[in-house]
Amino acid sequence: MHRITGKSKDEILVEMKNPEDSQSGEDYGHSLNSTSPTQSSMVTRSEGDAMSACLLSQMPGIWRKRALFLKFRSRIDKHPQSKDSVFFRDGVRRVDFVLSYMDDHTKDGEKKLERRKEYEANLIKAGLELEIEDKSESDDGKTYFLKIHAPWEVLATYADVLKIKVPFKANDIPSHYEMPLEWLFRPFQLPEKVMNPEPDYFTSPFDKSKIDFFLIEDKDTFFPPSTRNRIVYYILARCPYYKEDRKDKEKKGLKRLLNNGTYTSAFPLHDCRYWKPSKDPNCESERHNLYKHWAHFFCFYKEQPLNLIRKYYGEKIGIYFAWLGFYTEMLFFAAVVGLICFMYGLFTYDENVWSKEICDADIGGSIVMCPLCDKKCGYWKLNSTCESSWQSHLFDNVATVFFAIFMGIWVTLFLEFWKRRQSRLEYEWDLVDFEEEQQQLQLRPEYETKCTGRRLNRVTQEVEWVLHRNKVDFVGKLFLCWVTVVLWMALIIASIIGVIAYRLAVYAAFASIMKDSPTSKIQVVGSLITPQLATSVTASCINFVIIMILNFFYERVAIWITDMEIPKTHLEYENKLTMKMFLFQFVNYYSSCFYVAFFKGKFVGYPGKYTYMFGEWSSLRNEECDPGGCLIELTTQLVIVMAGKQLWGNVQEALVPWLWNWWGSRKARSHPESLYSRWEQDHDLQNFTQLGLFYEYLEMVIQFGFITLFVASFPLAPLLALFNNIVEIRVDAWKFTTQFRRPVAAKAHSIGAWEEILNAMAILSVVTNAFIVAFTSDMIPRLVYYYAYHPGNSPTMEGYIKDSLAIYNISQFPEQNQPEMNENPSWFNTSTILTCRYRDYRYPPGHEKEYAHTMQFWHILAAKLAFIIIMEHVVFVVKFFVAWMIPDVPSEVKARIKRERYLIQEYLHNYELEKLKVQLSQSNGCHAPPDSGCVSTITDRHEVFSECL
Repeated sequence: MHRITGKSKDEILVEMKNPEDSQSGEDYGHSLNSTSPTQSSMVTRSEGDAMSACLLSQMPGIWRKRALFLKFRSRIDKHPQSKDSVFFRDGVRRVDFVLSYMDDHTKDGEKKLERRKEYEANLIKAGLELEIEDKSESDDGKTYFLKIHAPWEVLATYADVLKIKVPFKANDIPSHYEMPLEWLFRPFQLPEKVMNPEPDYFTSPFDKSKIDFFLIEDKDTFFPPSTRNRIVYYILARCPYYKEDRKDKEKKGLKRLLNNGTYTSAFPLHDCRYWKPSKDPNCESERHNLYKHWAHFFCFYKEQPLNLIRKYYGEKIGIYFAWLGFYTEMLFFAAVVGLICFMYGLFTYDENVWSKEICDADIGGSIVMCPLCDKKCGYWKLNSTCESSWQSHLFDNVATVFFAIFMGIWVTLFLEFWKRRQSRLEYEWDLVDFEEEQQQLQLRPEYETKCTGRRLNRVTQEVEWVLHRNKVDFVGKLFLCWVTVVLWMALIIASIIGVIAYRLAVYAAFASIMKDSPTSKIQVVGSLITPQLATSVTASCINFVIIMILNFFYERVAIWITDMEIPKTHLEYENKLTMKMFLFQFVNYYSSCFYVAFFKGKFVGYPGKYTYMFGEWSSLRNEECDPGGCLIELTTQLVIVMAGKQLWGNVQEALVPWLWNWWGSRKARSHPESLYSRWEQDHDLQNFTQLGLFYEYLEMVIQFGFITLFVASFPLAPLLALFNNIVEIRVDAWKFTTQFRRPVAAKAHSIGAWEEILNAMAILSVVTNAFIVAFTSDMIPRLVYYYAYHPGNSPTMEGYIKDSLAIYNISQFPEQNQPEMNENPSWFNTSTILTCRYRDYRYPPGHEKEYAHTMQFWHILAAKLAFIIIMEHVVFVVKFFVAWMIPDVPSEVKARIKRERYLIQEYLHNYELEKLKVQLSQSNGCHAPPDSGCVSTITDRHEVFSECL
């Protein structure tokens, strides 16, 4: 490729694919091996060196210079400032990217050496400058470091290609945004220099032909380090490593070189050590500021320095932390309301009439319940579920309905207010017009490699690369991808069925073991342990382990099938992967909760005609809910999976990288500080992959599902999520700042496909919570009894328990349903106990409609369906009204965008006129003073030309 000049985007991209006419190998050797005068003076020659020099003089130029460098570089001592410096040895050129590699003396090592030679030569042809640190100077004595610097010409050219926005005028629009009662929020605020590290400017896409239009005070600092490493990575990802005589399109890009082991790592540098600022005045020390004001856990109550995060890490990471912070702020309101609802259940504990009846020795103690499983389960008394009934009341009360409705509205407010916050960030971070350039310019190198032709884009009128795929290949791979997704989702469902089978089989074992209450000897919690609770807790733990195992495998499967689809842009790639991963995670995490909420206890049949899981030939009878309801079991399942996932996620995110870094830097810790260079320190950190942020979003969206889809069963879920997120923000900040290499800066104007997923979950949450209140909770049956079937003249809940339990004649039990003789408790007497109770609304034995559903059952069913319809319509109407009332873009932001666009046009117009004046004056040969008539004539001509424009 030619050394970068002011060429068009298409010419540059074509040359990157075909590096033919290039600068000579002499230039390559000079750039690669460039050293400062100080270093050159340190190289001495002996007589043996003279003989070597004689032999080397007969080599071609590039090989001679490279061999000389390899021979003498081991004698060059480390630069004194290298431990904290982010510059080349000359102390002037900034290190924008670092590649590392190790010697490999196998046959494959020769191929790697050849690839590196060609790749580095092509990088120099692209205009980059390289400098090598010998392995003898590394802390392990094995690793070479290739430092890369992008000079001004390269940066300017690619800034033009990538349409990077740069300042051209200080922003003179006064900001009218003022926070009410600002003095109340001062303890939560950070210093202004940290919150706004840069002045506010009007910006415009960089144009190399209008270089004097922009505010360029110093070319070395005009582009910030995040922009520089983004540009360099763009070049590295597209630079080929094939020889000029062999054009192999597959041999291109840094990613392939990392995959085949040619290079061991590639990363931009942090600007300093995180625990103290850099001693070099040319270093920004932004990493230290982030650690001090953001990553410290004791700053958990402080606002996040989003502008500094964006400046250091790029917009993509900045938008994630902005979203996470806003989500945590909104969780505060949901957590407060959920806590109030929980306190209502706690304060109305003594008003729980039905629980009192269950615990009463004369009522619950006299009601004999039918066995909950075949053979191994005996008869039991209702008062044995006393504790679970009281626990259920904490979450299953009138406040549950209110909280379910509130959360439906809260979700809408959260999403709408986030859109407004996002639009404000888009304006402040110069991302308003980013979508178009994202689609046009951010092509994946893997896609470009597969392209076979070019065509004219009808919209942009630019020639672009296209991938020609026949229909059979496209449909076949698409079919294979989605069949794989479906098969893995089926695998999850199969594992859930296995857990359900475990619940059914183990429940009989627990019931048989606990028939004489052996847990009563356990202090404190012994009386709380029941067969239902033991089964639910162990099944939830097993389900959580299965979830973690399946996650591990499916992550790799999802990436493999997404790569097979060959998405065009990075945005398209992430969206495709997001949908596949979320579908899998949705089924993986929520299927067990859906089972407990909507299937358990709904299809059990009745004594004599029970329903079995795998048909009548199976011995696994479908589970029943105890008289306290299935809601407490759903709460148990939700708490175990949600809390377990959050605890495991935080341990995995914080502890694992720390352990790896501690182990990787063990050798360097024994070295003097002066020998541990900036690139070696970063090399020992963990690599932040391209999908690192994807997993952060996925974790939070799964949590969002727990607190919205099933929140009616557990009002404290938002409070748990709030505590987790307060820790999560600081753990993520600490991890990014201290444990990971600096990621390559990337742009993003929104949270991408996650926004659509959140919208879909918000709509689904209204439906699920309505069904939970109607079918999982006992709220509707109690209300129907209170208003329609209560005894006496005034509404009361007395007698509800007996009314909700049907009667069955024990003598009518089929043999396969009867408990074994040794399984019945000691108090059971077949001569005096003739009937048992079960949870249903059916006519008693001896009635003309024996064991058929009563009219009360149909009244309750109608009330449940009516509640679902009414709740959904009320919440959806309020949701759509709120969404309509709150515009996505604040009016202030709209006005500022219009004003900025007007000013950009005006300044560009004036700039072009000034250039035209100079050109006309030069073409007319007018060199007279400004007050002469010549200038007046030119000015008149400009005014006429301005009118034409």
